[in-house]
Amino acid sequence: MGAPVYAHLGGISGVVYDQATNLPLRGVTVQLTGLGKAALTNELGQFRFDGLVAAPYKIEMSHLGFKALIIDVIVHDDKVTFLKTALTNAPVELSEVVVSSQRAHDQHLISSLDIKLRPIVNSQEILRLVPGLFIGQHAGGGKAEQIFLRGFDLDHGTDIRLTVDGMPVNMVSHAHGQGYADLHFVIPELVEGTDFKKGTYNTEKGNLATAGWVDFRTKTALDHSFVKLEAGQYNTYRAVAGLDLLGKKGRAKNQSAYLASEYSYSDSYFDNPQHFKRLNVMGKYHGHLALNTNLTLTGSTFWSKWNHSGQVPGRAIESGLTGFFGSIDPSEGGETSRTNLNAQLVTVTPRNHVIKNQFFYSNYNFELYSNFTFFKEDSINGDQIRQKEHRNLFGYNGSYSTQAYVDKSRWTTTLGAQYRQDITYHTELSHTKNRIETLNRIKFGNINELNAAAYADELIQFSDHFTLNAGVRLDYFRSQYEDLLPVTATTKWATQAIVSPKLNLYYTFNPGLQLYLNTGKGFHSNDARVVVAQDGRQILPGAYGSDLGVIFKPFPKLLINAAAWYLWLQQEFVYVGDEGVVEPSGRSRREGIDVSMRYQLTKNLYADVDLNTAKPRAIDAETGQNYLPLAPTFTSTGGLSLQTRSGLNGSIRYRYMGDRPANEDNSIVAKGYFVTDLQANYSKRSYNIGLSVQNLFNARWKETQFATESRLQGEAAPVDEIHFTPGTPFFARLSLTYSW
Repeated sequence: MGAPVYAHLGGISGVVYDQATNLPLRGVTVQLTGLGKAALTNELGQFRFDGLVAAPYKIEMSHLGFKALIIDVIVHDDKVTFLKTALTNAPVELSEVVVSSQRAHDQHLISSLDIKLRPIVNSQEILRLVPGLFIGQHAGGGKAEQIFLRGFDLDHGTDIRLTVDGMPVNMVSHAHGQGYADLHFVIPELVEGTDFKKGTYNTEKGNLATAGWVDFRTKTALDHSFVKLEAGQYNTYRAVAGLDLLGKKGRAKNQSAYLASEYSYSDSYFDNPQHFKRLNVMGKYHGHLALNTNLTLTGSTFWSKWNHSGQVPGRAIESGLTGFFGSIDPSEGGETSRTNLNAQLVTVTPRNHVIKNQFFYSNYNFELYSNFTFFKEDSINGDQIRQKEHRNLFGYNGSYSTQAYVDKSRWTTTLGAQYRQDITYHTELSHTKNRIETLNRIKFGNINELNAAAYADELIQFSDHFTLNAGVRLDYFRSQYEDLLPVTATTKWATQAIVSPKLNLYYTFNPGLQLYLNTGKGFHSNDARVVVAQDGRQILPGAYGSDLGVIFKPFPKLLINAAAWYLWLQQEFVYVGDEGVVEPSGRSRREGIDVSMRYQLTKNLYADVDLNTAKPRAIDAETGQNYLPLAPTFTSTGGLSLQTRSGLNGSIRYRYMGDRPANEDNSIVAKGYFVTDLQANYSKRSYNIGLSVQNLFNARWKETQFATESRLQGEAAPVDEIHFTPGTPFFARLSLTYSW
């Protein structure tokens, strides 16, 4: 059922474009002044109002980062007036941000503001756009960052679902750890925006979306071609270029294509130089196959190689064995590569039904050398390990959405199907020496993991005030592991399915106040090697969560988002990739409060602060023995951002993580830190000069910390204490960008 039919009444329809790229704008708020009627533009930038009496109307169009527009329109009986409108870029005005029932379930006001205001200077900054999300690098610049969010030490992605343009980033049953998510194949200058939501509440998001999910959107088109050069301390160099291939002629035909590349090199601040190298290449095409059908093709390839200093025990520094930026095993390091193909097809039918089809493929290679325990297991050769895999990942995402009007309510029904298959070759964990000699293979085999899913989602806007979202998804897993260690290879497989219901309620009192209650069940899958070892039992542990929150604009230039949340996880088995063993973790619960505030101090100056508390506990352990190691309990980020018409812009930002337990009884504590970063830019039409400073006040801090039992060479017995990777000292970089 499509839009309602009204006899002898007229209507207004239209398309909204970005003037800079001539491409459709999705999510533009279109309002009929004084009537309380509003719409959002769809995937093709289209909107429509029906059932209008013949009369003159005023239409208001607004979109964050664009100049608001008011248009006079005359509607005639039995006719639909068509508008084609272009919006121009403009400085962000918080007073224009509207809390709307139109976009209740997918409203990301905070992330939309942040991406417009904060300069992104490296891949790490992309993840930090999520309020309350912290990252840490503990194995050189090339390894995926360790992630912290909502009372989770997420390792490299166990409980957060990361995608880029809808294509999965997380690697299930990875050689290093479940859900391993390496975002370094993304060129920061090409990130257009981020969509995210904390918790288990979106029907479309399945595996790993327990603490939350993040989808990074890369630019569909370049406003202009550019070249950027960077140079900084510690022999740090970077070059980025983006070339608009079709220019104005392509835009006139609603087509765009660009090619971009990035090369980075750094020795970094460690005593043992990293010799870090990274190469990225990406190309993207966007065009119309038909009047109402868009095709987007993206291809990219990425390669990185590095040395790293590993984690240092406190006693090694106290004894003078090594310095704060030193190393116990200087032969650690790694190499990784990933090649992606992504095809997205969006069709909007004449009755405003939206059909989406996406096909993706990745070829991925990974090799990492680490040494966490030094000489604990092998007092002669040391405990260095190699984790290695070759992977082919392919899949499909599809959905069909339709809208129906029942009285004054609008029902949006979405049916979706998803498929993903990961096939790895020679997934390996081995005991090695000096990255050359293989002493013993601990795990060695092939993995074939399939995840198929179907879901149904209903979004009902009963009125301009009340919106309800309900959905359910079914996921099916088939996990297979071929063990190549025995003389005769053995193959085992197991299957399991899980149902995940969701229910979300939103009540919008006015354009400045909305209350919401999010509830839902989610899950994360376990490593295929655990699945077959447990004969398919307890391999898809459920996660049950809820958020009670408010979005509030007490006055035009202040936006507040606050939520009290709760998350309960079932028993699960965890595969420890560094040791090749299975550990049961028991049930757990986490609860806390998130508060985000954005305030426009002046026309050019913006302030923001995020405060996040969490109380993570193991349910089945005794009181005092029930702490969850490394789970953050209090974090805060914030800063000031400046945007001026004269070309001067930038930000100064802090991040703070409080002390947190490093083991189950809190007898070992991971110390907190407070770090400040600075970014300053001077921009004119064809060039930009930038200064980036990490750790502005040169604080000495520990970026990642672990309670690890290790033995140094010559020690009689192992010692259990904090092992850490030092955070960056004062680190300045200059950049020059030229565009045409």
